[in-house]
Amino acid sequence: MTGGWDAVVVGARVAGAATALLLARRGHRVLLIDRAAFPSDTMSTLYIHQPGVAKLSEWGLLPALLDSGCPVLDTIGYDVGGVRLAGPAPVMPGAPAALAPRRLVLDRLLVEAAVKAGVEFVDRANLQELVHSEGRVTGVRFRTASGVRTEHARLVVGADGMRSRVAQLVEAPVELSDPRASCVYYTGWVGISTGFGFHESPGNWIVRIPTHDDVTLISTYFPQDRFAEIKQDPFRHHLAAVRGTAPELYEQLAGAEQVEQIIGTGDQQNYFRRGHGPGWVLVGDAGHHLDTISARGITNALLQASFLAEELAGRVDDPAASARFTRRRDEELTEPYRSTLELARLTVTPSRLRMLREIAGSPELTRRYFAVVAGMLGIDELFDEDELLGDDDGLDGDDVF
Repeated sequence: MTGGWDAVVVGARVAGAATALLLARRGHRVLLIDRAAFPSDTMSTLYIHQPGVAKLSEWGLLPALLDSGCPVLDTIGYDVGGVRLAGPAPVMPGAPAALAPRRLVLDRLLVEAAVKAGVEFVDRANLQELVHSEGRVTGVRFRTASGVRTEHARLVVGADGMRSRVAQLVEAPVELSDPRASCVYYTGWVGISTGFGFHESPGNWIVRIPTHDDVTLISTYFPQDRFAEIKQDPFRHHLAAVRGTAPELYEQLAGAEQVEQIIGTGDQQNYFRRGHGPGWVLVGDAGHHLDTISARGITNALLQASFLAEELAGRVDDPAASARFTRRRDEELTEPYRSTLELARLTVTPSRLRMLREIAGSPELTRRYFAVVAGMLGIDELFDEDELLGDDDGLDGDDVF
């Protein structure tokens, strides 16, 4: 191995900054680069499920996030087909609730913690190519305002998002993929007092997400095959979806102030890429992306960073450690991937409505249901044996979402 860094992490958003932080805390020499200027915002659902919040707490970052004014999302409401589930958000050690921080706040917090741990951070750094030696990746070459830099490393971590340049350069194959299912649009409003929750009807999914500065993010999901139509006049369709699926929320919009213009995307890719190779590994959206309708992206990124740092606790260039990370990623994230795809189809089946009516009548089942949605319980843990619906209902795991 040539001299240089133990790891160069390409991409300084949640997955990359968290990975750099954890590797540095384990004594590794880490360089973190990103093509964007920091701090900067990015399109996001913002939401962090409880397992992700627990990771921030474990790393000592939760107090600072709460001190930033990030609201605590400690209640949940869910309306679909005349059925309403409502209750306290599930809790777990280190996670008193869910959170939805502004990315300007969260990303900066993670980068600053990484730098404090000893990481060198370079923004406005455009990756040009990877350096190779003896059949493996051994570094990066990137351009900054000062010129081109070449840095050698025992491991290059691609944490540069769904359109990962690292994944492209190593030709990481897609090992599992599914067609795009939905498209999404977001607006931000002040003057809404709804708390966190979601509303569903056939062909629509509406989410209300309180964040910093008393802003509530409203997101509307539509079937992917409507994207060409929706993007012609997204704001009109956005409001129509809220009016039709969440009429009480729509009434509040009439007296609220829109503070963020509508943005959206139809590029809701669903895949697992090969997660590692000689001298490289992919973390976060670079290796695995799923439809944002389940708001799993930030939580998955934090979990993957934790998995990777734990597996690389010894030598960062140990190929067996990178292989263990990929297996762990796939084992832990395949079930939420499948349930997200089911949800993103935006269908409301009679069997699911029957199940939700059963759940709505029990505070304990409601608590467990929201814990399943948060990734705290597996689908098979939702019902105890004496609570299972009759066999003739035809329910299976897909009916949970």
